[in-house]
Amino acid sequence: MSRILVVIGTRPNFIKVTQFRAAAALYPNIELKIVHTGQHYDGKMSDIFFDQFNLIPDFFLNVPAGSPMEQMAEIKVRLEKTISEFYPDLIVVVGDVNSTLAAAQTATKLGIRLAHVESGLRSFDDTMPEEYNRIQTDGMADFLFVTEQAGLDNLANEGKKESDVFFVGNTMIDTMVAFSLQIEASTILVDMKLLEKGFVLMTMHRPATVDNQEGLNKLLDLLDEITHQYDVVFPIHPRTVNKLKMFGLEDRLKKNSRIKITDPLDYFAFQKLIKCCKFILTDSGGIQEESTFLQVPCLTLRPNTERPITVTLGSNELLPFDIQFIREKIKDIESGMFKKGNVPPLWDGKSTDRILKILAGVL
Repeated sequence: MSRILVVIGTRPNFIKVTQFRAAAALYPNIELKIVHTGQHYDGKMSDIFFDQFNLIPDFFLNVPAGSPMEQMAEIKVRLEKTISEFYPDLIVVVGDVNSTLAAAQTATKLGIRLAHVESGLRSFDDTMPEEYNRIQTDGMADFLFVTEQAGLDNLANEGKKESDVFFVGNTMIDTMVAFSLQIEASTILVDMKLLEKGFVLMTMHRPATVDNQEGLNKLLDLLDEITHQYDVVFPIHPRTVNKLKMFGLEDRLKKNSRIKITDPLDYFAFQKLIKCCKFILTDSGGIQEESTFLQVPCLTLRPNTERPITVTLGSNELLPFDIQFIREKIKDIESGMFKKGNVPPLWDGKSTDRILKILAGVL
């Protein structure tokens, strides 16, 4: 019996591993368990995600809040204890968060083989902590599972052995496919009194956007511009809330009645909003892929993306945070001139199955 331990730490991680248990169940020689570090643990939101996905982790590390270094140190100590109880033959990490890197370092120090899901993605922006996490994790991984062609190219350029790299597609799409009926059944449009294709969805939380007064004022100016014509659904990140308060700008946001501010939403509701919105404005990562799969226009207000296939093939476009540029792209969307985009290769709902088939063959 070969044992696999899957490590998750944030809600984006949960979304990427929802099909691992079902896929592993097809292989009698594999025992798979999931550990949640607690890096991002909001009891209400995490519990909702676990319930929706029927994904209760087998182990909880319950790492307390703290600085990134403090949390990573705690993850390593507590994960080592879990490993001593379960004795995995392989550890699987996903994405690019601090839990990803901490678990990868733990596996390497303990001589346990390591697989990285979502390997090879690069923004080439060294100011992003996620970029460091991605590069370091790939440097330690024995099995590198790739979502898109750029990942293959990047890993080849970094000298990775071709035999260690596997193009399997995107496990986040597996979740969208597996839960498509539940997403469709979400009542969020009725609950929020929204018309299909009559609203804009916004997510903004990166430090470069919201950690300074100038960036926040630009964000509020953009919201004022868009709400002349559309309602804007804005599931607001705690970082953004805190910074608005710090700079005395919270009232300006709240006074605009066409901005529908929400707490972070459950997965089914959020996916229904992606599917049904007119377009998306974001500085986030995963939503670029989800919108590409659904062929919904996505305007990403960043100078770079670690997911370039969403731009070269999909329905995503990178833009500077300039209202005139954004206004012109919105006109393209409204006139039907904006690209429709295509679904990338192997984004078909079967990526997790490919990963487990590969692992079953090597363990």
